[in-house]
Amino acid sequence: MEELASLSSKELRQELGKAEEKYHQLIERRDELNQKAKLIREERNMLNEEKKKLIEEMQKIKAMRNEIVKKMREHKKLRNEYQQDARQLIAKKRDQKKKFKDNSFLKAEELKIEIRRLEYEQETVPMPPKEEEKLIKEIKEKKMEYEKVKKEAEKQKKVEIDLENLDEAINKLFEMADKEHEMVVKYYKESQEYHNKFLSLVEEITKLINEANEKHKQYLEIKSKADEYHKKAVEMRSKLMAIKKERKSRYEKAMKMLEEFNIKAKKMKNSHELEEFVDKNLEKLKKEGKISIGL
Repeated sequence: MEELASLSSKELRQELGKAEEKYHQLIERRDELNQKAKLIREERNMLNEEKKKLIEEMQKIKAMRNEIVKKMREHKKLRNEYQQDARQLIAKKRDQKKKFKDNSFLKAEELKIEIRRLEYEQETVPMPPKEEEKLIKEIKEKKMEYEKVKKEAEKQKKVEIDLENLDEAINKLFEMADKEHEMVVKYYKESQEYHNKFLSLVEEITKLINEANEKHKQYLEIKSKADEYHKKAVEMRSKLMAIKKERKSRYEKAMKMLEEFNIKAKKMKNSHELEEFVDKNLEKLKKEGKISIGL
């Protein structure tokens, strides 16, 4: 460096001292920042590790919740099917009842009594032939109507038996639907518990992610500062090496001059000649920096 060549030996020593002190300060500050960055990086890694564990736990909770929801849906499907079957039977019962609005049993009994009364009248009450013929015709018509109503009554009896079976089937279906509904409610409550745990873990994980991101940001900022100090330290080291190189060069040059001086001095024949030689070369040696304290 040209600026170093222009410095005296004393100034060069002073510059060396300052450079060494500055270099050590930069190294110390760099190491402090690197240590701080290391600690923050470790904290960030710990947060990420904790986040990883919570994510694994969250996945397990989610899987369990989904399994419970699946079971709940299966029971819900069965409940709805039982209820639908029961509604269909209720509709069937309603349709069958519509077919028999009148009470065929009561009507058949009424006709039976009426026929007996007419037959009794025919057998016991004297009447003209025409009236008797009319009565016989009426009895015959009533009997025909009775047979028709009797058949309806038998059908209605079968329907009533079928309706009783329908009522039993409907009740059974609703009982089964109620049991399935109980299971739906049970699994719904369990799924909500797992869902709440899942949401709680999501909240914790989000918090950890934010904290880890903040730590990573701090790490990068401090590491960047440490790198800046490292760069300055490298530059200062280059300056140190340059100063030392300059001093070494001067030392070697001075030593060579001193050696030449001693050789020439030994060749002097008398003291007067030696004194003249010394006076002539003393300032030159001083300028090179050899004849001074410190080298």
